[in-house]
Amino acid sequence: MQRRLFLQQVSLLSSSLLAAPYLSIAESGKPALARLKFITASDGHWGQPNTDFETSHRNLIEAIGKEEHVDFVVFNGDLIHDAPGLMPEVKKVYDTLKVPYYVTRGNHDRVSPENWLQIWKQPEDFAFVSKEKHGFILLNCSNQEGKYLCANVAFAKSKLEEFKNLPQVFVFVHISQNTWTQHGVSCSDLLDTIAAYPNVKATFHGHDHDVDGIMLYKKKPFLWSGHFGGNWGNPFPSYRVCEIAEDGKTVVTCLKTVKDGTVLNKHSL
Repeated sequence: MQRRLFLQQVSLLSSSLLAAPYLSIAESGKPALARLKFITASDGHWGQPNTDFETSHRNLIEAIGKEEHVDFVVFNGDLIHDAPGLMPEVKKVYDTLKVPYYVTRGNHDRVSPENWLQIWKQPEDFAFVSKEKHGFILLNCSNQEGKYLCANVAFAKSKLEEFKNLPQVFVFVHISQNTWTQHGVSCSDLLDTIAAYPNVKATFHGHDHDVDGIMLYKKKPFLWSGHFGGNWGNPFPSYRVCEIAEDGKTVVTCLKTVKDGTVLNKHSL
């Protein structure tokens, strides 16, 4: 598939531009309250030369602060730009959030596994349950050298099996595990593993700064969040919000601009 055609298809899959700053997803004909609300943002590239990375991070933190009732945030990779000494710096920025947060490793997060664990207090492959009903699996897809890797299928399967009786499970992995993007990798074993579990509602990617829509694999949605930092990609820094409605079944996600919370696209999962 040609890259331009792919991007057009991604943007056209039930995407629309809605001038609705910081609108709660659940307000559009959905139950009024969210049982769970989380945000994912990727590719901040703290420390990248010739970029105003301090401002881009400050803007994102302020945008998240304007969102109501957020349970947690996942920073989905490329937290820093290569230099290992930058990792403690960006942690201090994330620590200013008023809500809990989690992280995944991207290809520019070039610290050792030991340093990763020391700094973040979570292993590179990590999973947790929120509010006793919703499973989250955070997968590593790179290493200290910055290679593009397939995620650990054994770990993913073990957690998917552990979470198989939960109503919803969400997966996060920085690099697309399919070659449907220019910068993805071919990891059909992981895709097939995810597809085998009916309660997996969505997988979230970063890495591709110019991709912000949705693709399907065996009817499973895979979503991108664009980027909020770095020196290339879409001209609008963005982040993604996901809400599980009070009924426990309705799941809606939307992409918002960091600048003013404009909803760029929205999907029911």
